[in-house]
Amino acid sequence: MSHYDLVVIGAGPAGEKGGAQAAYFGKRVALIEASPDVGGAGVNTGTIPSKTLRETALYFSGLTQRGLYGIDYSIKDTLEVPDFMYRRHEVSRALREVVRANIDRHKIELVHGSAQFQDPHTVRVTAPGGGTARDVEGDVILIATGSVPSRAEGIPFEDPRIYDSDTVLSSMRLMPRTMAIVGGGVIGCEYATIFAALGMGVTLIDGRDRLLGFLDAEFSGRLRLQMELLGIDVRLRDNVVLYEPEPDAVSLSLKSGGKVSAESVLVAAGRLGNTVGMGLDHIGLPVDERGHLAVNEHYQTAIPHIYAAGDVIGFPALCATSMEQARVAMVHAFDLKYKTRVAPIFPLAIYTIPELAMAGETEESCREKGIDYCVGRAQYRENARGQITGDLGGQLKLVFRYPDKRLLGVHIIGESASELVHVGLMVLHAGGTIDTFIDVVFNYPTFGETYKYAAYDGLQAVQARSS
Repeated sequence: MSHYDLVVIGAGPAGEKGGAQAAYFGKRVALIEASPDVGGAGVNTGTIPSKTLRETALYFSGLTQRGLYGIDYSIKDTLEVPDFMYRRHEVSRALREVVRANIDRHKIELVHGSAQFQDPHTVRVTAPGGGTARDVEGDVILIATGSVPSRAEGIPFEDPRIYDSDTVLSSMRLMPRTMAIVGGGVIGCEYATIFAALGMGVTLIDGRDRLLGFLDAEFSGRLRLQMELLGIDVRLRDNVVLYEPEPDAVSLSLKSGGKVSAESVLVAAGRLGNTVGMGLDHIGLPVDERGHLAVNEHYQTAIPHIYAAGDVIGFPALCATSMEQARVAMVHAFDLKYKTRVAPIFPLAIYTIPELAMAGETEESCREKGIDYCVGRAQYRENARGQITGDLGGQLKLVFRYPDKRLLGVHIIGESASELVHVGLMVLHAGGTIDTFIDVVFNYPTFGETYKYAAYDGLQAVQARSS
């Protein structure tokens, strides 16, 4: 049996960064990965592939040109799946090499195989294909196995035209003309806009009354409008009750009594913690109905020397937060006197077309908490960079406390939203006010300038209330 200071299960963002954090401080680390490739879903099937495909869709569709140069851009009639998947494969390959180099640089031993607990300190690793098993023992164990798509009963996933979020990019062989997407969460909304940009007729079906309920309601509405402008048929307050494969399409019967017929179907019905088959019951470590492990503020499970981070513990299930959770966990496990918490305010980005991003409070959350607030807005169409790029539908919105003007939330829809949100995030973390944006100088022309004019708009709101 091999003994390590730390055994990490899962080589995705949380596992890689957690292992590297411990190894950086001299700990002997083994990293177990069941898949042939490192990087987890983030690099191989989820985050990076879908965001790369988004950029490819923008390129092929010419949406970023927005008619500025007098050229009529349109999707080629001959566009094949390899055309728009090529860049996705190249980016994933390059980032796998980056992850592997980081593992090697920190002298972490990479062990390929499936992991199953034998006791609270011992994990049996079975080589791919059922080969030789090997036991590894760790003083500390980090579970970072990520998540898998939820596959409800009654959905005929054996039909090659029906995909989940892990198979949609790996299994699609021909570009369908139409696609039905079941589930209007982040994954469903992102793929809906990507495939619509590639020229597909997309129908998005979701049982809730609005898209992405965690967003500020104003921005949820703006997203729906932009999706409809892309030609997406958005059907809310409805659910699929029956999937019927037919020779030329898949027919979906809806709870409302309607029907949708599409050449392909993406079921984006959420994800479950990837904990099946790990032998957690054998060591008395419970999971909830969605396969998630419960942890405390240090990311310890019910067994103190076993930690968990990333998608396997549920919300927020972001690559960015997963990395930080694992680092904090390892600092606590080995008493490293270093990073002791994940920042309480973190940014969210939704890589739809257009992008959305947010940090902090929404108008709705302020009302629920009884916070007296004001808002300030700035439009991309009134911004020089917005005019240059042709993105005239973007908006930045500041939510701040009245009367002291302390910034509470930032909301952006439009180009570079996922980058731009970090400007507001820094002020949120510092406990600053909207005066910060008025006092500083922004480059011109930039989207960053929208902060200044949203702050001026907010000052007008304060003055109107005070008069």
